[in-house]
Amino acid sequence: MKKLLAIGLALACTLSALATHAEDGYDMWLRYQPLNDTALIKDYRKQLGTLVAPDGPAVIESAAQELQRGISGLLAQPLERSDSLARRGSLVIGTPESSGLIASLGWEDRLAQQGPEGFLLETTRIGRRDVTVIASEGDSGVLYGAFHLLRLLQTQQAIDELAIAEAPRVQHRVVNHWDNLNRLVERGYAGLSLWEWGTLPEYNENPRYRDYARINASLGINGTAINNVNADPRILTDQFLEKVAALNEVFRQYGIKTYLSINYDSPRAFGDLDTADPLDPRVQQWWKDKAEQIYRHIPDLGGFLVKADSEGQPGPQGYGRNHADGANILADAVAPYGGVIFWRAFVYSPEQGDRFREAYDEFKPLDGKFRDNVIVQIKNGPIDFQPREPFSPLFGALKETNIMMELQVTQEYFGFSNHLAYQGPLFEEVLDADTHAKGEGSTVGKILGGEVFEYEQTGMAAVINPGTDRNWTGHPFVQSSWYAFGRMAWDYELSSEAIAEEWMRMTFTNDRRFLDPIGEVMTYSREAGVNYRNPLGLTHLFAQGHHYGPAPWYDEAERMDWTAWYYHRADEDGIGFDRTESGSNAIEQYHEPVREHFGNLDQIDEDYLLWFHHVGWDHTMNSGRTLWEELVLKYDEGVQQVRDMQAEWEKVQGLIDRERYEHVKALLEVQLRDAIRWRDSCVSYFQSLSGLPLPEGSREPEHDLEHYKKLEHTFYVPDPWHPKGNDRRVDY
Repeated sequence: MKKLLAIGLALACTLSALATHAEDGYDMWLRYQPLNDTALIKDYRKQLGTLVAPDGPAVIESAAQELQRGISGLLAQPLERSDSLARRGSLVIGTPESSGLIASLGWEDRLAQQGPEGFLLETTRIGRRDVTVIASEGDSGVLYGAFHLLRLLQTQQAIDELAIAEAPRVQHRVVNHWDNLNRLVERGYAGLSLWEWGTLPEYNENPRYRDYARINASLGINGTAINNVNADPRILTDQFLEKVAALNEVFRQYGIKTYLSINYDSPRAFGDLDTADPLDPRVQQWWKDKAEQIYRHIPDLGGFLVKADSEGQPGPQGYGRNHADGANILADAVAPYGGVIFWRAFVYSPEQGDRFREAYDEFKPLDGKFRDNVIVQIKNGPIDFQPREPFSPLFGALKETNIMMELQVTQEYFGFSNHLAYQGPLFEEVLDADTHAKGEGSTVGKILGGEVFEYEQTGMAAVINPGTDRNWTGHPFVQSSWYAFGRMAWDYELSSEAIAEEWMRMTFTNDRRFLDPIGEVMTYSREAGVNYRNPLGLTHLFAQGHHYGPAPWYDEAERMDWTAWYYHRADEDGIGFDRTESGSNAIEQYHEPVREHFGNLDQIDEDYLLWFHHVGWDHTMNSGRTLWEELVLKYDEGVQQVRDMQAEWEKVQGLIDRERYEHVKALLEVQLRDAIRWRDSCVSYFQSLSGLPLPEGSREPEHDLEHYKKLEHTFYVPDPWHPKGNDRRVDY
């Protein structure tokens, strides 16, 4: 019966693939449309005529179904499943424990080197039969190997002499959702939350749940934190735990662990105690009892994600304790169940003279004081997911504390779902940054992988915030950043350029007439976003609350670090935040020679100039121009880059489906409008301070400064879930 069902599934997939239908982006990079190279299809069919997969393990069954779905669609014929080898062209998958054929290869030692999530993908022989083998020590490794083979087919690679051995470079590869229980998504720009709490737990067969798991598993992502870090305590009630358990049933079949964001004040919020002091024995027992309740519902829960003592969220500091005190009681509570604690290092207070310093100043003294099942989750930069930031000095500072990096896919500071801004170059920039923590070559990537310090646990996380939009992410190209995160979390040495081409081939077409121009667009799209927003090391010039449009003039708020002026410090004499010894001395948090590089005006990369130095408008740049001239020309360049993106997109008309082509074309019009507004707003404001004329050939802003100030809240997005409502002045 299982064979008949499998054949039926494969046939249905084939018919679906052959049917003509509009593309809407729902399938993302798992489209499995028939290949248009007949010679290649013929070769693939010879090698992949029959699937031999063991019965039983749920994750391996997911791999088998994905292979049938993918190969049937790509090769336009059903992939039959069998218990035995065919005369030729068998694809054999499994572990030595689940498959006698895999066990007969004697690969146990080789598989052990790759680990339970790694795999071998090889062309070999079993007996007298030529076979393609996907083998792993663990079920998840088989699934990841299956997706890797499908990736090769989708990108039209040769598979006749495969000899691939892969394993993930970090242990925890986790996506974070900022979803609220009312289904509104904080910093979400693609519809409502994916989780339909009202129909759970009875109905967990929503196809989006399974497809969401497939999408993540295809990248090797093995964890998902499903609710907002500004957590509603109700997530820990039996009512919601039953709902989470129903989702977890789906995720488990794809090797994905579920994590919960928790509110640190839960003992008080539930009315059980009058305190949440982590050193109070009653609080410690409360969390142990709560953990027992949670794991009774979800025995394989991954653990907790915690935002504490940040932006009004409760935490241990409210009781005179520190982050290690707070994290360790939670770690002790989940330890008996194999759980871990992701403790976010995104902290800052109004008392701090330089927000840049805060995370380092709070966490560095606690190095070595956290439990082994605590991982400190650090944003890539020291402020807040800005278009460009120097790497956080905590990377390389915590030598005895497990750490992981937190990146952002959802485009909070990159134009929401309206702008094309592939984040792969940003991710690559920070992963390749050399901390010099143990001399040259101590890159952030190697630190995260445990190659520099002997961490017990390693990881990377990304805030993705997909929603109910058919294409998951709003803008079709936001999908590329989700893809880039997953691939770099698997292997942090992959290049953003290679990942972009891989994504385009799978998502759009293998046609070089598309790949070459749009690959170039993707490469500079992030830099364009930097240039028309925050060039030369400027940062956080955004309108407060929504973070969409510009407001460099904003200088009055409940807290100064919630203003734009706090970050640029512009006046008639110059611009920039002095973080050298004459200022906040934040550069002291870096190792040499990074400290010297950032601190020396003659050495610093000008992309970071105004992050670390307050300089005069007449400061001479590497180009020979003054700072003022360079700043204006960078804004001009950003606008021109968007125009170039439009021109390149026009060239690919007819090479992809009309629906997605027209969608991106329309959004590029929006992006150009916004880029011009950013340029004109910032140039007008900074000119009002410098009093200098624009460089020759640079056009005057279309309106006066007061006009642009009135537009500050044109794109305001109210946050009904936040207690301050429309007067919110916080980041997340």
